[in-house]
Amino acid sequence: MKKKKLNLRDLNKTSSDTHKRNDGHNHSSPESIGKFKIYVPAIFSFVMLIIGIAMDYFDVAFFKDWIRIVWYAVAYLPVGFPVIKEGWKSIKNGDFFTEFLLMSIATIGAFAIGEYPEGVAVMLFYAVGELFQSAAVKKAKGSIKALLDVRPNEALVHRNNNYVSVNPETVQIGEKVQVRVGEKIPLDGVLLSEKGSFNTAALTGESKPDTIAKGEKVFAGSINLDGVIEIETTKEFKDSSIARILDMVQNATARKSKTELFIRKFARIYTPIVVFLAIGLTFIPYFFVDDYVFSDWLYRALIFLVISCPCALVISIPLGYFGGLGAASKNGILFKGASYLDEMTKVNTVVMDKTGTVTKGVFKIKEIKAIGWKEPEFMKYLMAMEEQSTHPIAKAIMEYKADGEDFQATKVTEIAGKGLKGTVNGKTVLVGNKALMISNNIEVLSETDSIVESIVMVSIEGKFAGYVIIADELKDDAHEAIKQIRESGISKIIMLSGDKDSITQQVAKEMGIDTAKGGLLPEDKLNEVEKLMSENDGRVAFIGDGINDAPVLAASDVGIAMGGLGSDVAIETADVIIQTDQPSKIAKAIKIGRSTRRIVYQNIALAFGVKAVVLVLGAGGLATMWEAVFADVGVALLAILNAVRLQKMKWK
Repeated sequence: MKKKKLNLRDLNKTSSDTHKRNDGHNHSSPESIGKFKIYVPAIFSFVMLIIGIAMDYFDVAFFKDWIRIVWYAVAYLPVGFPVIKEGWKSIKNGDFFTEFLLMSIATIGAFAIGEYPEGVAVMLFYAVGELFQSAAVKKAKGSIKALLDVRPNEALVHRNNNYVSVNPETVQIGEKVQVRVGEKIPLDGVLLSEKGSFNTAALTGESKPDTIAKGEKVFAGSINLDGVIEIETTKEFKDSSIARILDMVQNATARKSKTELFIRKFARIYTPIVVFLAIGLTFIPYFFVDDYVFSDWLYRALIFLVISCPCALVISIPLGYFGGLGAASKNGILFKGASYLDEMTKVNTVVMDKTGTVTKGVFKIKEIKAIGWKEPEFMKYLMAMEEQSTHPIAKAIMEYKADGEDFQATKVTEIAGKGLKGTVNGKTVLVGNKALMISNNIEVLSETDSIVESIVMVSIEGKFAGYVIIADELKDDAHEAIKQIRESGISKIIMLSGDKDSITQQVAKEMGIDTAKGGLLPEDKLNEVEKLMSENDGRVAFIGDGINDAPVLAASDVGIAMGGLGSDVAIETADVIIQTDQPSKIAKAIKIGRSTRRIVYQNIALAFGVKAVVLVLGAGGLATMWEAVFADVGVALLAILNAVRLQKMKWK
């Protein structure tokens, strides 16, 4: 069957529409027809049923014959007619073996043999089960509906020397947008104001406000917390990170897990089989049983039909996976489909990039050693030279704060592959690597030979004046991430990086990673991961920043992007996205996947186990319609409540 792609504007309807498409149930949206109104038919039928049973019990004189039949018929219609109607629609569409047909046959059959209260009760409990299912689906979709709330619906754009309110979808790239306090950023862009403070909780799961400086990226859906700001848009609304993530999450349910697909296929085969078994159970005993009574065997067959409804399986399993997707989203982890929840449970090897994955990807000064100079003065000489460069290392050095006036460099020339030469305060200054020092006959300290990080050496007037070590910082939770990944049962953790092998090995050693390789090109990483996949019985997960690592993210069994909201490639290529850029979320993703699988397997075992027992009892005449109700609706409700537990779980 061709799946209809969900549209962002239709999300409010998906609680009913998606469920109806997926399992054949028809759930009305409480928002559309009123919270109380949908319960009226069930309440009416329940009251009528209780009164009818009471009159039967006390043997009320007038409650006989046609009055009794009409009473129970009136009790039946509010809950039974919608089901019969859906069953007829399904038959007209060529789909005969639906649970609507099963429930219709079973309850009408109960009326035919005079079991009026049981016929009403079966359909009433079925209707109540439907209401519970609708509520459960609505709850499971809560986190995604919350995401919808972060979509801005207006933008104040600077046009014709004035700010005008327009639909964000009409704003073009490069336009200037004003955002007031408490308003949502309407489109992705860069900050034009000096600084801004933003609440990004709905996007990243982080409650701590994010402070952004002029020229840095801001993302649609973030809430402005401090003063009126201006941004320049860098993407159209449809391409904004929040719009694409919303679309991805909404359509995640279209990517079914293998378990879910199997159950759906199984239900399509299983239902017609039990219909024919029920027919056989009605008529075949005639040829083998001496005291055959048609009504008795028809009653057993009707019980058999009620029990056989695959409701518990068909709804609780998709609901379990949807609950897992919602729980992950709430924790800042986006799975692109239920199938990846399953894949995460099979991962036994984790391969990770270094820069931007376990490190911040930003150079910082790690150590300053000045020889014969005070540190601030030494740094002023170095900064005067580096001010001429745009290299990331130069930018890291320029972040140093020194009191007093800055020095000015003149006659600065670049020596290819070695560094810079120039004049500062009338003194000749060399800034660069060890090769630059050696070529100018400057003796450097032997201790620098053991330094694996990036090192900037300085000489002033022909004498070695010191050095600065520049390194990429580990993310705050990097060590905790490795610890939690190991605690989740994954012992094989590998680091592959394009950075120098010496630096890669040092970072891996510091983090407790046993195997690491550096100096790799993107194709080298791809070859390494493909080799691991060919040798591995389980699944290989690769974690990267989603840009240079795109080929490996696409090729690995599970691609996990640490690209957050800032990387288009991460959103497009990876199977799982860690919105907060925290590597510790990887272990949480594995745990959520395992919890989801456990819930789904519990539901399968519960549904099959109870149904098998009651089916045998019903066929043998040892179970009544009441046991059948429990085996169908009761088990479905238990399975739904079990699936909803995922929304309440906490993972460390």
